[in-house]
Amino acid sequence: MKGYIHQLESFGCADGPGSRFIIFFSGCPLRCLYCHNPDTWKMTDGTQYTVEELLKEAETCRAYWGKKGGITVSGGEPLFQLDFLIELLTECKKRGINTCIDTSGACFTKEGEWFTKFQKLMEVTDLLLMDIKHINEEEHIKLTGQSGKNIREMFAYLDEIKKPIWIRHVLVPGITDNDEYLTQTRDFIRTLHNVERVEILPYHGLGAMKYKDLGIDYPLKDLDSPTVERVKNAKEILECEKYTKWQE
Repeated sequence: MKGYIHQLESFGCADGPGSRFIIFFSGCPLRCLYCHNPDTWKMTDGTQYTVEELLKEAETCRAYWGKKGGITVSGGEPLFQLDFLIELLTECKKRGINTCIDTSGACFTKEGEWFTKFQKLMEVTDLLLMDIKHINEEEHIKLTGQSGKNIREMFAYLDEIKKPIWIRHVLVPGITDNDEYLTQTRDFIRTLHNVERVEILPYHGLGAMKYKDLGIDYPLKDLDSPTVERVKNAKEILECEKYTKWQE
């Protein structure tokens, strides 16, 4: 089996605990207005790798991982290539490698064969990094092009099986930077018992050049990043300092 891979990064420090080898999968079902990697949208635009080829690359960095590091799969959307992802992380666990999935949850369903495979995937996954794109359903559809109902179902399922997660929330002026929505997001997070970390990611327009190169209109080209004060405000509302288990 081969998977479509967009990019490899040897020393990631912000995508899970410790130093990480990051595998960016190609393909994503969402079209988030602030996406800074539109070049990952089409799965077949990636380069094909086997699991053995990926792990051969990754394990050249293993000496730098320490006790907490390992491999993070990101994207795009790694759950878009579920069968290959299962094969990859199963082999990682055979080799004693810590595994982390950075996912939007947009592919999640509790229906049929997909869910059976997802349950198998969770057996070889140590941690998930999950976005809360937008807490309001109507605004979620405007922002991403899809409903967020199944994503919230995934949060509930991960809580049910006690799978550790880190939550990320992109702060976008005029879209998610809204005290009412932030408070609702906080209240949702409070219903979960498996959250180890909550992060605010300030919006930036650094991916705008990629849109130009791809001949795609960038919808937020005139939008500024949130101010330092608004980032601080969001962190306080979401109680980011409360979640410190990841530091232990």
